[in-house]
Amino acid sequence: MVVSCGASILGDCIIGDNVIIGAGCVVVKSVPANSTIIGNPAVIVKKEGIKTYELL
Repeated sequence: MVVSCGASILGDCIIGDNVIIGAGCVVVKSVPANSTIIGNPAVIVKKEGIKTYELL
């Protein structure tokens, strides 16, 4: 897991393996493994190596 500068993980969240959390991201829900997330609120932009756009 990589957590960039200024990222916040709030509440009882489960962060999967090989997750990249972008700078300033606010995570309020669990994140699946092998994902890249960015934004406030967090959005999955890559899942299992495939580009996507899913709100958490």
